[in-house]
Amino acid sequence: MPQRPPADIGMPVSEIDTPALVIDLDALERNIAKLAEVSRRTGVRLRPHTKTHKSPIIALKQIEAGAIGQCCQKVGEAEVLVAGGVRDVLVSNQVVGDRKLARLAALAQSARVALCVDAPEHIEAAGRAAREYGVELGALVEIDVGTARCGVEPGEAAVKLAQQIAATPGLRFGGLQAYHGTAQHLATWDERKAAIELAVAKTKLTVDALAAVGLSCDIVGGAGTGTFQFESTSGVYNELQCGSYLFMDTDYARIGGKTSNRYDEFEHSLFVLATVMSVPTADRAICDAGLKAYTMEKGAPWVHGRDDLEVTGVSDEHGKVRTTGAKTPLKLGDKLWLIPGHCDPTINLHDWYVGVRKGRVEAVWPIAARGASQ
Repeated sequence: MPQRPPADIGMPVSEIDTPALVIDLDALERNIAKLAEVSRRTGVRLRPHTKTHKSPIIALKQIEAGAIGQCCQKVGEAEVLVAGGVRDVLVSNQVVGDRKLARLAALAQSARVALCVDAPEHIEAAGRAAREYGVELGALVEIDVGTARCGVEPGEAAVKLAQQIAATPGLRFGGLQAYHGTAQHLATWDERKAAIELAVAKTKLTVDALAAVGLSCDIVGGAGTGTFQFESTSGVYNELQCGSYLFMDTDYARIGGKTSNRYDEFEHSLFVLATVMSVPTADRAICDAGLKAYTMEKGAPWVHGRDDLEVTGVSDEHGKVRTTGAKTPLKLGDKLWLIPGHCDPTINLHDWYVGVRKGRVEAVWPIAARGASQ
């Protein structure tokens, strides 16, 4: 059962119950508009990733700005998207299991739905499910362009799978999934550029090999928040699958930009709002947001706008803040705007977004696909 929202529309930000997941709506809208403009300028379609925001409300805002649809990682996320009005969904992942495939095929009765494969068994099972429901599922061959996760080798192996898809009733060969995940957080601009140049070469090799046997790719998809500049100008990719650009987090902020050591393509728009609940010593304050409010696999959150404060320790319900040298001492009830280290799993800890503008709550949105891990 979802918890009650931490705020009501119209109330001042100071009255939001904490910890709460808060969106700066102005920054969010600028981020959405910026990547949409890249899509228009380059002619490369935008299919943002739902695994970040988990919200059909936000998905529809992206579509209104120019995105063609959404991609996601799980059938449960796809179900939430379609129920929320999204009509073009790619599960950019393999789907294994008859029950999951039946759920996906059922969605194709009311939306354009596709999935990714990297084995003959994926194709056989997806085709059976599509025929049982009397629908057509798009199927993309995933190739490994450097992440060493899912995906077949580029070239001949991918062509064989694509030919099998094309010959399978109920399936439509949709193209290639060529996402280079590990490139997204390489430390420098030049490292990321070099990694994507290799990915582009492998992807082009495969596109050309498919063309040689009469198969064209409607989708050549990939790219992420850290590398979209390279895929969008590659002449090979025709869809971008960025997710974190909406919100940004400290992990993305740490990678280098083209001309600086910070990646400033997009703004921080997502925060965990916390309250100072204890000031036991002159050099330590405790806030009410810990591991149940944000994840720590990418490090402790930053305190937005307060470079003089540092989160130095985290437990289930508490965040320890070092205040040595603070320009303004913290006191009970002060609010801290924490930038999470990794936005995607942090969002999955919350039931609600609280959207704020000009110091007041303007929107309260359910995180509808929270926990959609199947």
